[in-house]
Amino acid sequence: MARVVKVFVTLRNHWKKSSVAACALSYGGHWLYGKHCDNLLRREACLAAREFGRQQIAPQDQLKKATVILNPAACSGKANNLFEKNAAPILHLAGVEVTLVKTDYEGQAKKLMELMEQTDVLIVAGGDGTLQEVITGMLRRADQESFSKTPIGFIPLGSHNSLSESLHILSDNQVKHITSATLSILQGETVPLDVLQIQGEKEQPVFALIGLQWGAFRDVAATIKKYWYLGPLKTKAAHLFSTLREWPQVREASVSYLAPTLRPPDVPEHKPQRPNLLKRIIRRLKNYWYPPIPEPPKVDEPERWDEKTLSTLELLIHTQNKNPVQTRINDSLVVSVEPDSFTVGEFITAGENKVVDSTTSTSKSLKLEASACRLNLPEEGAGFYNIDNEEYEAMSVEVRLLPRKLRFFCSAERKEQLLTQAQ
Repeated sequence: MARVVKVFVTLRNHWKKSSVAACALSYGGHWLYGKHCDNLLRREACLAAREFGRQQIAPQDQLKKATVILNPAACSGKANNLFEKNAAPILHLAGVEVTLVKTDYEGQAKKLMELMEQTDVLIVAGGDGTLQEVITGMLRRADQESFSKTPIGFIPLGSHNSLSESLHILSDNQVKHITSATLSILQGETVPLDVLQIQGEKEQPVFALIGLQWGAFRDVAATIKKYWYLGPLKTKAAHLFSTLREWPQVREASVSYLAPTLRPPDVPEHKPQRPNLLKRIIRRLKNYWYPPIPEPPKVDEPERWDEKTLSTLELLIHTQNKNPVQTRINDSLVVSVEPDSFTVGEFITAGENKVVDSTTSTSKSLKLEASACRLNLPEEGAGFYNIDNEEYEAMSVEVRLLPRKLRFFCSAERKEQLLTQAQ
């Protein structure tokens, strides 16, 4: 008992050192517990992957080949370590023959995709920038019609992973997010995604899965990092200071657009079973005796472009990939035009929402659905675009929708969740 009293007396006499030691031990214990939980998540994912690896294959079949495009610079240079710890063991335990390709500089993924050989599965390990480079390089190929049928897996390792919300159930735990995204590739569930083809007058086309953003909200979002010292108030501060420098921040442009096209019925992922011999004979005899009447040739009607002159605070052209399994009548992209009648308070509130999700539109916005649109900007002072969170110089462009152009792996849980939301 005397020893216990002596310890308490010592702690009381040295309360400053005791407080610092208690904080250090508490932080260390919390850090170690987090590491332990992460290891348990990795172990659980590896056990699930091992079950895929134990599945038997026919003697004439070969192992699935997967090509991984990894951007080591993503997530402030931590992407390589995150991939090796959380994703690579899962792929190897599942019996996938992995070819790892690391990019060394910005734009290299486009060049690699133009030269890459055919593979069974293409996996992009990085963020929005890496994904955009990969699909742009893929769709610029001469054989893009066949190559674009390769299913694509996305492992979110970047600072911005906008597409991950559509494909995976989001988690605050980074390890769980990465391992579940990797396991979804093994499960084989896929969803079709639309692609935007963005074509300037002289440049090669750029392709996007999320959208194109241009205007005041985009310009302010690019400056938020400058106010890091304000902590959680940095987003509000960036929008407030921008209004002090210039208000209203109106952009002038004109938009021409085509009406959306009717969405054809979904093509089944698996080919239907071939009918038996008797049914095939009857069908051939029927076609012989009663040949089908050929359809008259289709006459191509000229495209009818509607034009609008805009005075706007923000213009956003985006796909509907946020919920790729939702049933739609038309294949269309969405043009969201924010009015120039915002007050300063409304501008700050809307800006905070757009930082979280750039495709969010306000209740005041004008929305147009189209199959293609042409954005005509003034020659000087147009600023910059955000195309899938990557910065490009703003210029007059034509944006066309490529409906259901690519197939991405999606977790079964997220697919079911999206179907429930659509109902």
